[in-house]
Amino acid sequence: MHDDGIKDMRVLPANFGPLRGANGTARITGPCGDTMEFWLLVLEGKVARATFTTDGCGHSILCGSAAARLAEGASLKKAAGIAQQDVLDAAGNVPDESRHCALLAANTLTAAIANYHERTRKVAHEDSSARRTPVSDDEDRRALNARLSRITHKIMVMSGKGGVGKSTVAVHLAMALVRAGKRVGLLDVDIHGPSVPTMLGLEEEPGPSPSGGIMPIERGGLRAMSIGFLLRNRADAVIWRGPMKMGAITQFIKDVEWGDLDYLVVDAPPGTGDEPLSVCQLIAHADGAVIVTTPQEVACAAVRKSVSFCRALGLPVLGVVENMSGFVCPRCCATVNLFPTGGGERLAHEMGVPFLGRIPFDPLIGAACDAGAFRGGALDVSVSDRAFSCVIQPILALERMSVTSPLSSTTKETTMRFALPLADGKLAMHFGHCERFALIDVDPTTKKITKRDEIKAPEHQPGLLPPWLAERGVNVIIAGGMGGRARDLFATHKIEVVVGASAEKPDKLVLDYLAGTLVTGDNVCDH
Repeated sequence: MHDDGIKDMRVLPANFGPLRGANGTARITGPCGDTMEFWLLVLEGKVARATFTTDGCGHSILCGSAAARLAEGASLKKAAGIAQQDVLDAAGNVPDESRHCALLAANTLTAAIANYHERTRKVAHEDSSARRTPVSDDEDRRALNARLSRITHKIMVMSGKGGVGKSTVAVHLAMALVRAGKRVGLLDVDIHGPSVPTMLGLEEEPGPSPSGGIMPIERGGLRAMSIGFLLRNRADAVIWRGPMKMGAITQFIKDVEWGDLDYLVVDAPPGTGDEPLSVCQLIAHADGAVIVTTPQEVACAAVRKSVSFCRALGLPVLGVVENMSGFVCPRCCATVNLFPTGGGERLAHEMGVPFLGRIPFDPLIGAACDAGAFRGGALDVSVSDRAFSCVIQPILALERMSVTSPLSSTTKETTMRFALPLADGKLAMHFGHCERFALIDVDPTTKKITKRDEIKAPEHQPGLLPPWLAERGVNVIIAGGMGGRARDLFATHKIEVVVGASAEKPDKLVLDYLAGTLVTGDNVCDH
């Protein structure tokens, strides 16, 4: 660093040097060979902190410091507009021959802001790709729906965290249903920790079906599919990002020849992230979820989140299973409570969901799972079998409910309720950010409007509108545009979504829909 004889630096380089945790950075070399680098920390759309380094002269330090001081606390738009003259005015003691230092500082700052925007766009794109429902093409949706239409009941087995025996419960549940004389499929979508192949003692590789799909592995009356069947070695790690995992899960449902099933038991990945979300979106109208926990509070706390997750998606909670509840003595078969029990039952009562029962910690179960003892379709573990015979009763009751339900297909709806987002009294183009909704009731027989209300939209929260509108009896939505993930969430609540409508009065759009003359164009918000 050379000395240019600067006597009065009114702006000192207080923010000098690399910034830890920076989310915007740039390095530029000026016309005189001086290099400057900026680091920015951006929070809530503002530059929270700006630092820089330079190998240039004292005027470079002066101008870099001035630019950093101007940027700190400013919005990104304002900071990006800082020009050479702004830096010169803030520095105050820059001779004409060193004005290029101010230009270098302004350009480097602008480049660092551009780098922040680029990083943000990249992260948003990756997150959107990971969270986007894998099935977006109409043909794929039809193929998926055709596959699922042959499966009467779909049961998700979930847990708030790993290590609670979720896969053990899923396999037990599937085999108990087989022993009850049901046609059962078991889908293991735990991509990173597939356990089903080991528990079933299966090492075969799935083959192609005559129609070009994938044949599940079938043993003892159970049809199973898992990523574990496709690994060359059980020790191989599946190192995939979100989009690849979502594609595999989609194929396991859409392309596997499940055939006609009474039950499909889905061993979902633990937690409430992308993979469980995508499974719930893909398997629309699932009967519900069985949530597995252990008695300890640390596991129960995670299960509370699973219950909230199901409620946000409109997925019924069939009940909670308290696994590893007590210890079965291998000699006398008595159950001893090594740790406090009842956490799962208390949680179920607290969250207002059914409690399905306790499964004791049984050494015979662990040994059987490791040895693949489910291969033959049954397990002779009397204590555990008795426990599971109680757990599956609410699952078997689903068949009785489907026969006697007053909401069967022969029952006609007395009212259709439409929801339309509003802007200045007409249809708003962006569904999720409107201020008000029109709720319009229609008699489906006469096709006449019977009631019309306007309600204020709730504060915007991801995933809130589907359950919020479902609670208000909405079964059809007309919108200008809506993203694919949102449409799938509405589908889980059995709400039809029509997109591409124009900005007309809501009554006219509803009447056009009923008359079969509603004109729709492009989805203006398909993201």
